[in-house]
Order: sequence, then C-alpha cells, then structure tokens
Amino acid sequence: MEFAYYPGCSLDSTAKPYDQSCREVFKVLDIGLKDIDDWNCCGATMYMSVDNLVAYSVSARNLAIAKQSGCKEICAPCSSCYTILQKTNKYVEWDPYARSMINEALSAANLSYPETIKVRHPLDILVNDIGIEEIVRKSPYRLDGIKVAPYYGCQIVRPEPMFDDMDNPTTMDRLLTALGAEVVDYPAKVRCCGGMLMTTYTDVALNLNNDIISSAVEAGAEVIATLCPLCQMNVESYQSQINAKHGTNHNMPTAFFTQLVGLALGINPKLLGLDTMLIPVPSRRVKANGEGVTV
Repeated sequence: MEFAYYPGCSLDSTAKPYDQSCREVFKVLDIGLKDIDDWNCCGATMYMSVDNLVAYSVSARNLAIAKQSGCKEICAPCSSCYTILQKTNKYVEWDPYARSMINEALSAANLSYPETIKVRHPLDILVNDIGIEEIVRKSPYRLDGIKVAPYYGCQIVRPEPMFDDMDNPTTMDRLLTALGAEVVDYPAKVRCCGGMLMTTYTDVALNLNNDIISSAVEAGAEVIATLCPLCQMNVESYQSQINAKHGTNHNMPTAFFTQLVGLALGINPKLLGLDTMLIPVPSRRVKANGEGVTV
C-alpha cells in the first residue's frame, strides 16, 4: 500500500512534528509514502479570495504531479490542504470549462490533469484502510489513563463529510478509545480555531480558542488531540495570551493524533516530535502491560 504524499507548507515548517509522526506511524504499519516532486503551496483560502481559477490551477499542479507518480491516491495530512485539494477535484470533475482552463494553465509547465487522483487524510487511511483492530494488534503499548479531547476543527468534514459525520465526527474518538485512551465528549470538537484570524483579528481568535480549551477542560480532558496544523498551533501556542485576556489558567497539552497513535505503537517519542511540544504530554500517562512508560 503506497500513497503519494503531500506535506504542504505547514508540515514542512511549523508543524514538523505532525510530518514526523505521520511518517513514523505509517512506516510501522507498512504504509508507503512517496513524496511528490517539487510540490507547491496549495493556496489555502487566500488564493481563492483573489481568483478561483488561479487558485485551482495552483492546487491542481500538485495533483497532476501526484498523478504522474503512479500512485492511485494522495495523502494530505493538513486539513486546509486536504480541503483545497478535494475542492479542486470537484471543479475538475464537475465543470468542463474549469477543467479546460486549469489544464491550459498546467500546460505551461508541461502538465495535465484530465482525470482526478483520490485525496485521502491520514486518519481516514488508518481507520478505514488499515483498520482499528489491526492498529491495536500492532501496538505494544496502550494509552490507558490519559483523558483526551479529540479536536477535529472546522475543515476536515466540511463543506462535505468525506469519511465522517459533519456535526459529530467520531473516527478519531474510536481510534484513540481502542488504544486505551479515555475520550471525553465535549461540544467544541468541530468549532473553528479562527485560523489566520490570530494574526489579523487576534481578540476574536483568542476568544474562539478559549472556548475550545475551556470546553475540553470542563469535560475533564488532560490532552487535546488534533489533526490540523493551524488548529494545533493556535490552541497550544497562545494559551498565555488567552490566560491574560480571560483570567484563566490553561495549561493544556495539544498533540497531533499521530503522536498519540505513535506512542501506542512504541515509537520513540523524539521521533514523534513530542520533545518539541510547548506543553508536554504528562509522561505518567502512557502505559505498557500495566507499567508506566516515561515519555
């Protein structure tokens, strides 16, 4: 099993631990990741606010290169990249004019994209291709004793739910529960973190993230697990500002879900990037055969 791999800008820079942990988990589970050559930024939502055709052409370039790699599917861990690549595929499939114009733009780089390549998220691949039972079977450790709030964010199941429910996704819940974690139910699991509002309307973004963290705290969570690099950065990195603004005392670890899965699989925590977290996951929480394991 091999997928073309599109890390995107975040996983190549600020979200390196997500990239590291994704690659390590896939390696242990015998899933091949083939980096696509000379990839470019997906454009996120910024390009689409200027020119849709340019935005889709920029995104389609990555898909065309992935298609050339010979892989049938492409893995995109970043929620924004995943959403943009999916949206580009929809336009190529649904709109003959858009498909023609996108391919005209791609021809300048000697590329074409007449047929789409399926876009997948690592969570989808792990749960629906490998299967939860197989992951548990290959995991020498368990996450017993850790209370986790799965945070999906606003993009992974929108605008259409591709592999989970739009309002109440449970894929990450089921995976982490099977690995021994105590998953808490809380109402903010698909709330928006504000994204880039943290750099433009900071007060609004701080309020949004305070709501997410407070909701997880009230539910008894000790760790928030996410699958979006921007969500992870906003929730983890701005807690001191949130505390100053709201008079709270948040100190909530915010891990990528692949880091937690990697711990259960017995991967060295440094290879998962856990040593780079601003707020560490409590080391006493990860257990193997009933005995504590230091992270």
